[in-house]
Amino acid sequence: MTAPSPHHAPMAALACWITGPSRAEIRAETLGPLREGEVRVRCLHSGVSRGTEGLVFRHEVPASEAQRMRAPFQVGDFPSPVKYGYVSVGRVEAGPADLLGRVVFCLHPHQTVFQVPAAAVTPLPEGVPPARAVLAANLETAVNALWDAPPRVGDRVSVVGGGTLGLLVAWLAARMPGCAVQVVDTNPGRAALAQALGADFALPEAARGEADLVVHASGHPAGLATALRLAGFEATVLELSWYGTRAVPLPLGEAFHAQRLTLRSSQVGQVATAQRARWTHGRRLALALSLLTDPALDRLITHHAPFHELPQVLARLAAGDRDTLCQRIDHPA
Repeated sequence: MTAPSPHHAPMAALACWITGPSRAEIRAETLGPLREGEVRVRCLHSGVSRGTEGLVFRHEVPASEAQRMRAPFQVGDFPSPVKYGYVSVGRVEAGPADLLGRVVFCLHPHQTVFQVPAAAVTPLPEGVPPARAVLAANLETAVNALWDAPPRVGDRVSVVGGGTLGLLVAWLAARMPGCAVQVVDTNPGRAALAQALGADFALPEAARGEADLVVHASGHPAGLATALRLAGFEATVLELSWYGTRAVPLPLGEAFHAQRLTLRSSQVGQVATAQRARWTHGRRLALALSLLTDPALDRLITHHAPFHELPQVLARLAAGDRDTLCQRIDHPA
């Protein structure tokens, strides 16, 4: 009797599911036969998006945003049970010949093995290690942000919030000729990292004012108030934080109107208006991956844990852990 092709034999996988408010568990599932045009990917690493996944984990996704908040290949509906996530790096072990053996990035939930259309994966460029590629989604968001509000040559740029996203924005902006970039955060431990990425650092009370562009990425209303305070006359404050169901008080009195400030949102779900006519999501992701050749970015991946600990990791991050920047999850071989 002929053995079934490994492409058609059932394949066991493990996936992380959010099962209730601030609860998650690892569940087993069986993948069906690989279909024409699909790839089977064995995950090497996945990454936790602290802000968005924290809101999902805590059941803080507004009902009005439930459809817009759906991730590619999400299973289930908010609030739970739901299989959620969008940072996966793995090796193609079945599918089209040109992708076999390639290490690829995919916007897929945390799962040890998964099958998706071949068009949904992006091969990693030469010089980008798989473990660093978990930064791709955050870097793509940073790229889109600076398309929404591009710094000009010589600008003073303040980035309020020294998390992974804020530091990536600062790293990009610091490469603009003449730009003086300052990261503003309440944690003085971020200073050395900001400086390693080409930016200055200040605590909020000592931060430089009169900025030409302020990017807010702290995730806290107090950070947004600081961002408004640091903006110079007719400057733009770009808001990258998303608050889910939380209300956000803002000091829109004081000097807000006299300074003629622009408060603008940026969100990665759409390509920035200035680029949308020419850029696709795929081209933007490929750009983000190509920028990950700098070893200095490894310092942003401060914590890693094995896949089976992911439910506990999500609980720790959602509870307000302040030390973790990018959290990498390492999958079993």
